[in-house]
Amino acid sequence: MANPLELTQGIYRAFAQGDIPSVLDVFAPTINWIEAEGGPYGGIFNGPDAVLENVFIKLGGEWDDFSAVPHEFIVEGSKVVALGVYSGSFKATGKSFTAPFAHIWKFEDGQAISFQQYTDTALHQRPLL
Repeated sequence: MANPLELTQGIYRAFAQGDIPSVLDVFAPTINWIEAEGGPYGGIFNGPDAVLENVFIKLGGEWDDFSAVPHEFIVEGSKVVALGVYSGSFKATGKSFTAPFAHIWKFEDGQAISFQQYTDTALHQRPLL
């Protein structure tokens, strides 16, 4: 079984390739997903289907070239913090953005049980206006 760092890196690789089924395969059925309040998709979503419907489908449908590229990983036991940069262009306005992020992942039995997003939501919201 892969360790938490390998699991996290695999999630970002699959996301970058547009392989959302592989991303969702790593999620526990009860994953607790928290998007930063004030962001375009802010809120708490429970379970892979809720994340797919409320975050991933919207990202794919509303943005061109959306990416979440981690540059550093900090590991402590079953927790992984990924530090990186978001970027993309909002289809409705054609405006683009970049914003730093910190993601906190927690794993249990080889599955992601929680995700917490921290980002500059003002930067993420600008292209929507």
